[in-house]
Amino acid sequence: MASVVEGPFPLEILEKERTSEPSDAVVFVGISLALGIASRHLLRGTRVPYTVALLIIGIGLGSLAYGTNHRLGKIGNGINLWANINPDLLLAVFLPALLFESSFSMEVHQIKRCMVQMVLLAGPGVLISTFCLGSALKLTFPYHWSWKTSLLLGGLLSATDPVAVVALLKELGASKKLSTIIEGESLMNDGTAIVVYQLFYQMVLGRSFNVGDIIKFLTQVSLGAVGIGLAFGIASVFWLGFIFNDTVIEIALTLAVSYIAYFTAQEGAAVSGVLTVMTLGMFYSAVARTAFKGEGQQSLHHFWEMVSYIANTLIFILSGVVIAQGVLSGDHHFEGDGTSWGYLILLYVFVQVSRAIVVGILYPFLQYFGYGLDWKDAIILTWSGLRGAVALSLSLSVKRSSDTSSFLDQSTGFQFVFFTGGIVFLTLIVNGSTTQFILHLLDLDKLSAAKRRILDFTRYEMMNKALEAFGDLGDDEELGPADWPTVKRYIACLRDLEEGQLQPQDASGSDQNLEHMNLKDIRVRLLNGVQAAYWGMLDEGRITQDTANLLMQSVDEAIDLVSHGPLCDWRGLKAHVHFPNYYRFLQMSICPQKLVTYFTVERLESACCICAAFLRAHIIARRQLHEFIGENEVTSIVIKESEDEGGEARQFLEDVRVTFPQVLRVVKTRQVTHSILQHLSDYVRNLEKVGLLEEKEMLHLHDAVQTDLKKLLRNPPLVKVPKIRDLSAIHPFLGALPPVAREPLLGSTKDIMKLHGVALYKQGSKTNGIWLISIGVVKWESKSLRNKRSLHPTFSHGSTLGLYEVLVGKPYICDMITDSVVHCFFIDTEKILSVLRSDPSVEYFLWQESAIVLAKLLLPQMFEKMPMQELRALVAERSMMNIYTRGETVEVPSHSIALLLEGFIKNQDELITSPAALLPSCGELSFTNQETTGVKATSFCHQGSWYQVETRARVIRFNIAAFEADSGLLKRPASLVPHSVDPQRCPSREYRRFMSWPENFYKPKRCHRHPDVADQEANNLSARALQLSIYGSMVGETHRWTRNFPRTSQTKSSHGESYPRIRSTGVLGRRLVSARSEGAATVNNGFKTKELTGPNPSTLIPNRKTKKIYQVDDSSDESGSDDGFIVRIDSPSTLSFR
Repeated sequence: MASVVEGPFPLEILEKERTSEPSDAVVFVGISLALGIASRHLLRGTRVPYTVALLIIGIGLGSLAYGTNHRLGKIGNGINLWANINPDLLLAVFLPALLFESSFSMEVHQIKRCMVQMVLLAGPGVLISTFCLGSALKLTFPYHWSWKTSLLLGGLLSATDPVAVVALLKELGASKKLSTIIEGESLMNDGTAIVVYQLFYQMVLGRSFNVGDIIKFLTQVSLGAVGIGLAFGIASVFWLGFIFNDTVIEIALTLAVSYIAYFTAQEGAAVSGVLTVMTLGMFYSAVARTAFKGEGQQSLHHFWEMVSYIANTLIFILSGVVIAQGVLSGDHHFEGDGTSWGYLILLYVFVQVSRAIVVGILYPFLQYFGYGLDWKDAIILTWSGLRGAVALSLSLSVKRSSDTSSFLDQSTGFQFVFFTGGIVFLTLIVNGSTTQFILHLLDLDKLSAAKRRILDFTRYEMMNKALEAFGDLGDDEELGPADWPTVKRYIACLRDLEEGQLQPQDASGSDQNLEHMNLKDIRVRLLNGVQAAYWGMLDEGRITQDTANLLMQSVDEAIDLVSHGPLCDWRGLKAHVHFPNYYRFLQMSICPQKLVTYFTVERLESACCICAAFLRAHIIARRQLHEFIGENEVTSIVIKESEDEGGEARQFLEDVRVTFPQVLRVVKTRQVTHSILQHLSDYVRNLEKVGLLEEKEMLHLHDAVQTDLKKLLRNPPLVKVPKIRDLSAIHPFLGALPPVAREPLLGSTKDIMKLHGVALYKQGSKTNGIWLISIGVVKWESKSLRNKRSLHPTFSHGSTLGLYEVLVGKPYICDMITDSVVHCFFIDTEKILSVLRSDPSVEYFLWQESAIVLAKLLLPQMFEKMPMQELRALVAERSMMNIYTRGETVEVPSHSIALLLEGFIKNQDELITSPAALLPSCGELSFTNQETTGVKATSFCHQGSWYQVETRARVIRFNIAAFEADSGLLKRPASLVPHSVDPQRCPSREYRRFMSWPENFYKPKRCHRHPDVADQEANNLSARALQLSIYGSMVGETHRWTRNFPRTSQTKSSHGESYPRIRSTGVLGRRLVSARSEGAATVNNGFKTKELTGPNPSTLIPNRKTKKIYQVDDSSDESGSDDGFIVRIDSPSTLSFR
């Protein structure tokens, strides 16, 4: 390689250059690494910075090679090769790795907080420093440089080198806030200074720029670099997502992309390669940090730490060599009286003054933005403006150009190298060596009182652990006991601890400041424990990378606010748990419903993962904090804050458990599957470690498990939302209809997903169809149906909303608003009316189905707590619907209530219109003894023993007393009348038969019946709907229309003679007592399933031994609740995977 240094050389150097070989460069690398290792080993524990020692070693090597007559053999050849390296190549070799490592290791949250401060220092700060130094050089130095040349050197010296600064900060252990500002500023400063240098460099070479050209150039170079960095970051992270558990490839990708991005920006696009790599590293820190898990993350950390160490060692030693070469090989360019050395000292003063001016001018802004900046931090910020290899490489580029350019003479090039090398040497030697002393002088390296107490307490705990370990290890059968005094003498870090143990957070009542510091310190420690738990859950597969990024970001934000109030890490997660406003646009008709359903369910899954991980992490952190510190006032306060933080997350999970339990089941199934596969992988590797498996056998099994794990991550189980074709098996309304009536409805049904707070229909609006609720909860509101006793005005799975209004042709009588994410199906009015006219039995069933919802609307004080399945049993078993003509009488016995579905009736002088609730006279029925304020507040409820029919009227009557008597197996809190039946009596044979497997349920009773009665029961659609509400898809398709159903006792009642009487036959004979309703709005804890006759359809996991009683845990362990939940056997299971 030809040398770029011209002038008279010693003969020995010329001879070495002629005989040097490329392989001699390797000798320099080996020698430099060996010297770096020795320096780091010898300087450990001293106050001398490692980088300063490397620079001195490099100057010494350069002095031997260029300032003496010693040949040094191949070492000298290698030094010469590296000293004359192309400066662009020098930057291309070392900078990408160093910049990527530095920016990737920064915490993204602190980057965000300090971004304004870093931009101020790297943007306006560089410009101010450039003009200050350029003006000082032009006005005071005797070299007759032009303004362009002076500003070129000023811009070159304005670059605070990130390599030098980062290496120094890592050694000194400055505060994280100050380290982020200085390190981030040096990274950005370096890039902007190079851009400014390129601008003035081209101006020096004769190119002219106006103001517009300058702004355009700076914008293109800087913004183009950021864009290229983001593009490479997105592409490489996307590629990284396809790499599965291959640490070598993952690490190699990060190394390759840093160099390719730098080369593309610097050489291909002519923009700043430094800013490109810095943007790439920060993007990785923000997005891809969680892509490396467990051992892979440790390997990545160790790899880049090693790369940084090697590059720092080589570049600082090489900087020293180049400084020595520039000084010793160009002495004829400097005056013998030593004025150049004096000007070098003056230039060092100018550099420090310009740095102080920059910090002083920007101090008000630095103090206001980000974490703020006090005067102590400002002093360190001023003093830590080190210069290093970047400035030196730029000066070498100027010197290289001076050899061939007519705009720069060779003396100017040598002066640039001399002054730049001298500033690099002085800033590293003076500033770098004294920074730690200034930190100590300003008390910035001292621990707070709270941290000191924690350290003292930890030492006592270490002594206790040492005693426990000695108790376990101090004696064995082979060697006997050990000598504790001797053991303790070797544990020098735990001496002088016998005075007594203190609690780490014990603060006197008078010292409120110390108590506040203790509270802040404990909050930070708990949040650090929460973040560590998130990392553990990421390794276990409980959360995804995106979820982990959100959770950890919330902890970072909460740590910033610990001194201003209680824990608040949940605040940063709320926006990611609740549906944002832009999801409302998905409800527009232009969006396909499949897309709406996909995004809605995915959002719910993500929200459930966030809530579960949040609760679990806080539980783990609270337990660890309590085990470490124990009980004291400050710890109790922080633990109470942590418990309060989880209230909203627990409530969200409970709401999802009630409204959309499939999501929780799928999330839990995914976690368990991942944990099992990971356990199997660890088990196989442990077998190989203990010698029970050979390596080849272990790899075979391990690869098989990894294949399954990869399949799980690529194609995880998803919530399969019920489709229209599944309606006949999951929804009682359509499933009960005969195929002739059902098929036309299925063909015109619309599948719709609604968010929380969306109105299905409004009161008074024109009826356009009915809504079949599949998943979720809908609440009703009405201005006319006022009832203060309505505490749970909700409908859920299995409800058919709007059917009554469609049948009577009236506007909707109330608002139906979603109270959660709701999956439903919509059927148009015309289709319902066409089915209504097709078959009298279908018409009768539709009126019965409408009465179920109407009963809850008109009489919420009696029916709102009754599960939907029990309402269906009431309709199917103890109801009778009659059609009356004008002049007939409607009687309401004392044991019944009735609903006027259509027509007009008259009670004394009061005209009653449909819909209306008809109650018996006061005192005739026990449930009327309840408070009737809600009944009297509305005109829809009326009391009386009989009513006169004014026009054709349809009335359905419920025999409440008989229904209550039939349900006397177990006393229920929702009972409408007092029970006189012994609740401990054995269930009847019919009841036991009903609660058995559905195949037994369909076996007809062997008894003699009238053929007409049998045909009537075979077509009882309400009984079919009741079966579907209980067993769902377990009901056999082949038995749909050919089975007879047991019948219960009938009650005579008045009816019109102009129309045939239609009887409601039953399938139960009594109310179900152990089944939960699909319409239940709450979940009861602490119950166990009852032992049922026949197989249990809800048992999904095979057991080796059959057990009679099962404890069903339908909760996620992350929810913080250890209570079991009763099995929901009343609603059809819509949980499926694909």
